[in-house]
Amino acid sequence: MSISFEGFTLDVERRELGQKSQLIAIGPQVFDVLVYLVKNRDRVVGKDELLDAVWGGRIVSLSTLGSHISAVRRAVSDNGDEQRLVRTIARKGFRFVGDVHETRAATERATPLLTTATEHDRLEYADKPSIAVLPFRNLSGDPQQEYFADGMVEEITTAIARIPWLFVVAPASSFTYRDKPVDLTQVARELGVRYLLEGSVRRAKNRVRISGKLIDTTNGAHLWAERFDAAFRNIFELQDRVASGVAGAIRSKLISAEISRAARKPAASLDAYDLYLRAIAEIRKPDLEGCEAALSLCGQALAIDPSCASAASLVGVVRAYQWTAGVPFTADEAAEALQLAQRAIETDNDPDVLARCGHTLAILGGAHVAAVSALEKATTLNPNSARVWGFSAAVNCYANRPDAAIAAAEQAMRLSPVDPFGYQFKFFRGFGLMLAGRYQEALEMIDRCLHERPNFHPAIRARVALCGHLNLTEQMGKWVSRQLDINPAMTISGFAAFGARHLSPGTLSRWIDGFRLAGIPEK
Repeated sequence: MSISFEGFTLDVERRELGQKSQLIAIGPQVFDVLVYLVKNRDRVVGKDELLDAVWGGRIVSLSTLGSHISAVRRAVSDNGDEQRLVRTIARKGFRFVGDVHETRAATERATPLLTTATEHDRLEYADKPSIAVLPFRNLSGDPQQEYFADGMVEEITTAIARIPWLFVVAPASSFTYRDKPVDLTQVARELGVRYLLEGSVRRAKNRVRISGKLIDTTNGAHLWAERFDAAFRNIFELQDRVASGVAGAIRSKLISAEISRAARKPAASLDAYDLYLRAIAEIRKPDLEGCEAALSLCGQALAIDPSCASAASLVGVVRAYQWTAGVPFTADEAAEALQLAQRAIETDNDPDVLARCGHTLAILGGAHVAAVSALEKATTLNPNSARVWGFSAAVNCYANRPDAAIAAAEQAMRLSPVDPFGYQFKFFRGFGLMLAGRYQEALEMIDRCLHERPNFHPAIRARVALCGHLNLTEQMGKWVSRQLDINPAMTISGFAAFGARHLSPGTLSRWIDGFRLAGIPEK
């Protein structure tokens, strides 16, 4: 069926959108959203209905839906202000309002829109991050072990499908490439994905080796490779452990790859998601030098798409960095971050968004109950995200829940053992151990943190407090001096005022007791 409206041609069978015989780059899910809205143009389509129709029941955030609606509008020369073709009906959903002409016979069009492989590549790669897990090769020499390789693919696919901003092709489609010599670029084009995960399984007696590698098919780059060796005892436990490890490892690699991709795009073609990715790149710069740029990029993203919860949540992350480093910002700016966080929690189920916003509620508003609730939901939705567990560790420390904090930090370290933010995981594990009164273990963990990031201010503060709790008289002078070099005006009364904003009374008293024993001045 061919559908025409305002100079555009939508060919449902060929899955092409064109204008004056020119192919328009549009991702697979964006295409599906457009087709569904056009076919149901006689009524308002609710958000839940659209999510179910296009994503088939997968957990997808409202910000993802919002970015796809924005992409639909851009593809048909519409925008959120004019809403000439795709109209948002407040608290109801969306409706396509253009004049449409349908042609049932697809053969009426003599010249196909799709003319070259290069155009096809652009069409498929235009969507949000997408991946397929190809069938793992069975290298055991025993066809009976095929079931284990297939089960491994199923488990890994299920694990990474919990990453809400990532489109994951179902195993049924991936398995069509079993036992076939494949061209990875061709496979990616046929499945409509940017990334492929392939691997192998080898079993010998009671040992098993599972290897995997992540490939960016747009340039052939190998983004990640790992090998897992284990005893073959409980098959399900082994599959769960490997799947969790793979999902946790490739998540950070995919984010880095997407940030690099966004950085290469011309400024004029940036959408809200690209701006959000650029903001992430900014906050990764050392010594907070990218904070203001990140805030500006988030503001631009929200101006384009007010429902972009990912950008909204990042505002709170930046303010939290500034707060802990003593960088001043106004009460209105803090209130804005809290408002954005609260709204995102109420409207979005993206685990990363929930984790960031829960942390914002805790550190800028002291709302520990709401923050813990948001983090518990986030870790349930995606138990394979090291960053989510890292935020959980932080919030539980602020709320004086040491056992939960220690467990969360340990899980983050397990999921991403070489994470660029691993020093933070170590800090919050040490923080939790200090709250639990396990001072010697806490000292060892804080020292590991400082080994990775020698000037990390919170860890230096923790080192001072632990010197006091452990009565390390020979070290106290050195660490108190380092702390006062960073903040010459630091006093116990000053820290009490600082900590009262985000620390529970029990957590705050543990810090103050350590500072007092270490010799930090009272006033």
